Amino acid sequence: MPPYKHLRSLKRLLLSLHAWRMRLAFLIGAILVGLVSTVFGILSLHANQLFFNMAEQAPLAPLIITPLGLVLVTWLARRFFPGSEGSGINQIIAALEMRTKSRVVSLKLAAGKILLTLIGQSCGASIGREGPTVHVAASIMYSMRHFARFPPDYMARAMLLAGSAAGISAAFSTPLAGIIFAIEEIARTFSARLAGIVTLAVIISALVAMAIVGQDSYFGTDSVASVDAPGDWVAVLMCGVVAGLAGGLFALLVIKGSRWLMPVVATNPLSVAFLCGCVLVTVGALTDYQVMGSGYDIAKAMVIESAQSDPLYPLYKFIASLASYLSGIPGGIFAPTLSTGAGIGVDLHRIAPVSSLEMMILLGMVGYFAGAVKSPITGFVIVMEMTNDQYALLALMATAMIGYGVSYLISPHPLYHSLAELFLEKQGEQSERN
Repeated sequence: MPPYKHLRSLKRLLLSLHAWRMRLAFLIGAILVGLVSTVFGILSLHANQLFFNMAEQAPLAPLIITPLGLVLVTWLARRFFPGSEGSGINQIIAALEMRTKSRVVSLKLAAGKILLTLIGQSCGASIGREGPTVHVAASIMYSMRHFARFPPDYMARAMLLAGSAAGISAAFSTPLAGIIFAIEEIARTFSARLAGIVTLAVIISALVAMAIVGQDSYFGTDSVASVDAPGDWVAVLMCGVVAGLAGGLFALLVIKGSRWLMPVVATNPLSVAFLCGCVLVTVGALTDYQVMGSGYDIAKAMVIESAQSDPLYPLYKFIASLASYLSGIPGGIFAPTLSTGAGIGVDLHRIAPVSSLEMMILLGMVGYFAGAVKSPITGFVIVMEMTNDQYALLALMATAMIGYGVSYLISPHPLYHSLAELFLEKQGEQSERN
C-alpha cells in the first residue's frame, strides 16, 4: 500500500468524529455496566437478607408472602416488562438471532429485570442475579447505538457479547470467566476482533466494579492444598460423575418443564407462579428456609468456613431452584447452581472422605455447573477465579470435563441455547397473535 494511503487511513482513524463518537459510546457503556452491575449486586444481597430477616421474625409469613410474591412478580413482568422473564442469558442468545433486538434488549427491560429480580429475592425465590446482570449489561451496551451509529450487524453482535462478558465479570468479580463465557456459551465462535472488543469492555467494567467494592473475590480468598494425593483424583471422578449427572438432570427438567408449561403459562401464568411458589415455600419450610434465596451465603460458608450443610440440602435446593425458574419470574440459576454443587461436594465427603472437604466442595460446584450449563471451560475458570485458587486448577479442569461428558447421558442439549429456542418460539407465537 502506498504511504499516502497509510496516512489517509491514520488520519481517518484519529480525526474521524464518527469514530470518536463510537469510542466514547463504548467507553460510557462499559462504565455504566460496571456501575449498574455492582449496585445491582449490593441490592441483591440486601434483598436476600430482607427475606431471611422477615422469616426469622415471623416464621409463618413466607407461607403467604412467597407464593403471592411470585404471582406479583409474574404479573408485573407480563404487564409492564414482557420479555424479562427467566435468566436473561437465553434472551441474549435469542437476540443474536433476532432482527428486531429492541424487543429483547432495552433500557426499559434492564430496569424491569433489576426491579423484578430484587422483588423475587425479597420473597425468597431461589434465584441469582448473575444471569439478569448479563441481560442488563447487554441491554446497556446495546443501547449505546442511540449515541453513535454503529454498523448495524457486526457491532450490534459485538456490543451484546461485550455487555454479556462485562456483566459476568462484574457479577462474579471474574474477568477471565466473563470473556470465556461470552465466547464459549453465548457466541459459540471466536473472532480476534470480537475478542478484543469483549476484553476491553470487561477491563473497563471490572475497573469500575473494583473501584466501588474492592478486589475481593466472589467467595473471598481460599486456598486448598495442591492436588497430589491419589484420593484427590478419586474425588475428581466421584464429583465429576455424581455432580455432572445431577446437573444434567436439572437441565433436562428445566428444558422439558419449560416446554411443557409453555401453553399453560400462556393462558394461566399467575396460577403457575402460585403453584411453583407453594412448592418453593414448602421445601423452604422443611429446611428452616435455608434453601431459599440465591444460596450465595450458604455456598460461601461452605467454601470459606467448610460449613456442614444438611445432608438433604442439595436435593431441596435442586427443587427450590427448579420451582423458582419454572414459575416464570425473572431470575438466574448461576448462584443456586453453585450452591447446589457445593452441597453435593459436602455430601460426597460425608460418604467417602477421599480428599479434603474444601477440595470436594469446589469439585462439586464445578461438576454440577458444567453438567447443568454445558460450559466446562467457564465452569472451572469461574470457580478458580471466585475462590482465588490456582492450585486446584488441573483437578477443576478434569472435573468439569467429566461432569460435562456424563451429563450428556441425561440431557444432550445445552441449557441456555435450548431455552433461547423456546423463547424464540414464544416470540414467534406472540408475533402471530399480534
